[in-house]
This record gives sequence, C-alpha cells and structure tokens, in this order.
Amino acid sequence: MELLDALQWRYASKKMNGQKVPEEKIGRILEAIRLAPSSMGLQPYTVLVISDEELKKQILPIANNQQQVVDASHLLVFAAWDNITPEQVDDYIHLMAETRNVTEESLAQFKAALLRIAGRTPEENFQWTARQSYIAFATAIAAAAEEQVDATPMEGFNNAALDELLNLKAKGLRSVTLLPLGYRDTENDWLAKSPKVRREKEKLFLIR
Repeated sequence: MELLDALQWRYASKKMNGQKVPEEKIGRILEAIRLAPSSMGLQPYTVLVISDEELKKQILPIANNQQQVVDASHLLVFAAWDNITPEQVDDYIHLMAETRNVTEESLAQFKAALLRIAGRTPEENFQWTARQSYIAFATAIAAAAEEQVDATPMEGFNNAALDELLNLKAKGLRSVTLLPLGYRDTENDWLAKSPKVRREKEKLFLIR
C-alpha cells in the first residue's frame, strides 16, 4: 500500500474487534519505530509492548476506560527517559563507535555536545526526550497504516498511575503516549464510515 493511500485508510479507531495482529506485522511496526529519527540519534525513550490481557485490564481504568486498550491485540506504551545521564551518553558513544568502526576518541566533540544536553535540569531533559518519543510515535502510526493495522493514538490517561503500575520510575522512564494496535470493528465503530476531516491545503501550508 502506498503511504498516502495508507494514511487515507487509517483513522483513530474507536472500537476494535479483539482480533490478534500477526507477529510479523507487529515486528515490522516495531522495526519502523527502531528506525525512526531522533535528535542526535539518541533514541531517549523505551517502548513497552503489552499483549498480556490481565495487564491491559489493569491499564483500562488508568486510561479513562478507553475500550481500545483491552480490545487491542497489542498496546504500545511510549515512555521517555526521565533524564539524560553521562552514563547513557557513554553507552551511546560506545555503540556508535562499535557500529561505525571508529574510535571513541574521534567522537569526542559529539560526546561533548551530548553532555551539554545532559547538563540541563531533569525536567528540561524530560521535555526534550518526550518530544523525541513523539517522532517514534508518529512513525509507528504510519507504519501500522501501511500494514493495515489500526492504531489509536492516546494521550488521555493518568501518567503517574501508569508509571506506578509498570514500575517505570525504577527504569528511569515516564509514560508519554499509548498506542493500541488491532483491527477496527466496522459495524460498531461510529467513526469507521465517517469522512476524514482535514484543513484545506491552502490554509495548512504557507508557501513562500
């Protein structure tokens, strides 16, 4: 499916049918997330992939009882690093040197730039890492559409309660967004047959 066709096909499903998404499709969506761009390539987030039915039931009230959480095949939780530490910078520099077969010494200037970012306050760093996670989040939505897998972007949940349930603080993470993946229940989803509403090109884009 062409990207524009896939984006025309997709919408934020309000009712999913509980059908399981094949693991190969999930794998391709996750690989698209892994390949998503991020500032300086740091990827300062983790994506939790939840298919356990009992755990999804526990998340349901935290997500304001949005039924897609339990009707989805898989629930992705995008969690950003709550800070950036020198140790994380060291790990990234080591990975880059190993992957590109260069010395860590040759990356000294790049490392210094990362350490300047790490020197900001934890809250400033979290706001930055959260924005990076949204890039991966959007990539996942587009990748799901290409696989003809429905994805419902969610911000409406109790972040603190979800962090506690998933023990994210101990992992240095804070939840940012949710993405249920599954298949639309066309007969019972009021939005399924509704036309897509988007601003006109002339108003959305300013061409200079």
